[in-house]
Amino acid sequence: MASLEKTGAEGGCPFGQDMKICFLYISVLLFLVSWGLAAPQEVRLLSRPEKGIYLGAYLDGGDAEDKVTREAIDAYDKRVGRSQAIIAFSSFWGEQTFPRQQVDRISGYGAVPLVYWSPWDKPYMQDGGPDRFNLHTIEGEKWDPYIDRWADEAKAYGKPLLVAWGLEMNGTWFPWSGTFYGGEKKSKSGHGYVGSELYKKCYRHVIERVKARGAKNIEWVFHANNYSCPQEMWNMIAEYYPGADVVDWLGMSVYGKQFRDGKWVSFRDCIDYAYEDLGKLDSTKPMILAEIGVGEFPDFGSKADWVKDALHDLPRFFPRIKGAVFWNERWENKDGSYSNLRMWSSPESMKAFRNGVVNPLWLSRPEWR
Repeated sequence: MASLEKTGAEGGCPFGQDMKICFLYISVLLFLVSWGLAAPQEVRLLSRPEKGIYLGAYLDGGDAEDKVTREAIDAYDKRVGRSQAIIAFSSFWGEQTFPRQQVDRISGYGAVPLVYWSPWDKPYMQDGGPDRFNLHTIEGEKWDPYIDRWADEAKAYGKPLLVAWGLEMNGTWFPWSGTFYGGEKKSKSGHGYVGSELYKKCYRHVIERVKARGAKNIEWVFHANNYSCPQEMWNMIAEYYPGADVVDWLGMSVYGKQFRDGKWVSFRDCIDYAYEDLGKLDSTKPMILAEIGVGEFPDFGSKADWVKDALHDLPRFFPRIKGAVFWNERWENKDGSYSNLRMWSSPESMKAFRNGVVNPLWLSRPEWR
């Protein structure tokens, strides 16, 4: 005991020899440290810029759309001449994992991840119809343990995330599309249609469950296709909207011609009416083009002009759009033709893109609130 008192007297304890005060001091210090570690951390979220649009990209991520490397991002930036505020990729339910490695790489680069979180099973082929992650199983809570794990790991990641669940539901190519769950069949309640009502129920179930796990760093993107296919009343975007309390951003895909047998459509024809329809869902929420792109088909139209018009018109005439993710991928179709949506599919397209993103209204880094 004597030696302990001596240590205190010589400065080991700032209050000298009074051991009660010394122990009290240590206890308070430990409490403050532990409280600081346990205290809720402030969550940063993506700011909505008053002027300008966040520049973003999806870089060919393979069959699972989830390959993200710093080398690919840096190479893309060098090609296009700008950094990216948003980097997008997919997290398919067939992987049954949270993509921690990918989001770490993106945040380490300095961008915010946009995750397409899709209830889709391998081999991830479009037009295949419902699989084991079909909406009925989600409604029946079969996948709740996976949803909870994903939510917990997203919360542990802690940094800002944009997440789009069940995207382009108003098309026919994904297994969660309303066309597979009743289509034009009216709901028994007399309100809405069976397919779209089931989609909304599942969307709300997933997002509410993630929120209940405390993943406050996620902002949710309602991500529809710009035009419904088929264009029937039961398949309109508004029929699928799940409610303002589970949506933070209104998103859509805007594509020009992607396939050889499709017709050429100008950029403004791709977006004008869709912008109005999406905006009517909620007058206060920001919008994002969660996917945007066009193929290289010089016999039908000029990709360079399409890209030039998009980069010029978006920040000037569409003030609610605060982000745009350009889709960069090239793939072979069943008929042997290729769809090339990469910005460098031709020298003319590359020049149009580089010249367009020089405009300071295209924001190359995220801003936080």
